[in-house]
Amino acid sequence: MAEERIVQERRVDTPTTNTTVIERRGGSGAGLLIGIVLLLAVLIGGYLLFVQTGSETAKNNAITSAAKSVGSAADKAGDAVDGK
Repeated sequence: MAEERIVQERRVDTPTTNTTVIERRGGSGAGLLIGIVLLLAVLIGGYLLFVQTGSETAKNNAITSAAKSVGSAADKAGDAVDGK
């Protein structure tokens, strides 16, 4: 007895498109925060440096003025001793 076989082939075409999902991971902002803190530290340090330089100049001027006054007083005392 001969057997007959019937083969049915069904082909379903599915689209072959692939979807790529790119997840963008955002930072926590810690780098930006550290940058701002460092910038503030540099600005404050520069300000303090200029303020200190100004006070050094004022101190030096005061010492110079005091030394001139002492020198002038010493000259007057020397003149008084000499009888001039």
